[in-house]
Amino acid sequence: MGNLRVALVAGEASGDILGAGLMRALKAQHPAVEFIGVGGPLMQAEGLTSYFPMERLSVMGLVEVLGRLRELLARRKKLIATLIDEKPDVFIGIDAPDFTLNIELKLRQAGIKTVHYVSPSVWAWRQKRVLKIREGCDLMLTLLPFEARFYEENGVPVRFVGHTLADTIPLEADRKDARQALGLSDGPLVALMPGSRGGEVSRLGGLFFDAAERLRAMRPDVRFVLPCASAQRREQLEALLAGRDLPVTLLDGRSHQALAACDAVLIASGTATLEALLYKRPMVVAYRLAPLTFWILKRMVKSPYISLPNLLAQRLLVPELLQDDATADALANTLAPLIDGGQEQTRGFDEIHRTLRRDASNQAADAVLTLIGAKP
Repeated sequence: MGNLRVALVAGEASGDILGAGLMRALKAQHPAVEFIGVGGPLMQAEGLTSYFPMERLSVMGLVEVLGRLRELLARRKKLIATLIDEKPDVFIGIDAPDFTLNIELKLRQAGIKTVHYVSPSVWAWRQKRVLKIREGCDLMLTLLPFEARFYEENGVPVRFVGHTLADTIPLEADRKDARQALGLSDGPLVALMPGSRGGEVSRLGGLFFDAAERLRAMRPDVRFVLPCASAQRREQLEALLAGRDLPVTLLDGRSHQALAACDAVLIASGTATLEALLYKRPMVVAYRLAPLTFWILKRMVKSPYISLPNLLAQRLLVPELLQDDATADALANTLAPLIDGGQEQTRGFDEIHRTLRRDASNQAADAVLTLIGAKP
């Protein structure tokens, strides 16, 4: 079996979590393995020597990226040269497609086997990018089954490994425990999740609070919990709440506890909808974009749905209220019956949870070792 050298590059915290899980599983299946590349504290704790701090790659937003583009390109060029010298048995790019797909292409041209872990998101599936992936990667590991079907149709070798969140979130989360942990009493509770980015919160925050006021007019006993993604979001939301008489508990992070504690969720379309699904909480998905962005996306996106629960169910399982349809009244009226109901949604969620629960890290490790012929 011999010694294996595995190179990995992760660009942000979510990738660091996936990378660490994969490294743990690789060590369990093939103990003689060393790791090189770029990762965060969790990957380093599993034994990765990181060539430079992962934080240098975590740039959000175009303006910041442009300011750092020269540094990023220089780092990438140097990283590619170093990895070609080190000749790892396999290179694994974890998410961060704008940075890693290019590395995969160059390494594969140099004869190194390459894997991409986490498919780029749906609207990024421009045909051009699929061609780049087909050219640059020996194997795509997807977290979701509909992504795997897409790659199969486009001739990219793929393995659906399942989602690590589906492994870690229990099939039945205890509502009472979560409420106690958050100091919330009994009674109908709705989680408000207007997104983690400033732009999302400015487009949806006020709308969600308007909807909450309408909901209270219908159900005077309803209360709200809102996990804030960061201190900046908290300030932004406190400003939007000022002058309103709404029983909202703002939390710092703790979105998983908020989901476990609530009866229903009003949520922005995005990855948090997958977490709400795994916690089996009935939801209404809302989204508003800048009008021009919405117009462009409508022309680019081939799917009839935008939210992950519906993409996973391949049917309209959760209501999606987009753009001009996302009014305070519509949101409140759609949400009200879900506070005590929503069983059809939760049955669908349970089925999807079981599909995604596949011990993802071990599946991914198995796929990587099979690709390089290192299965014991």
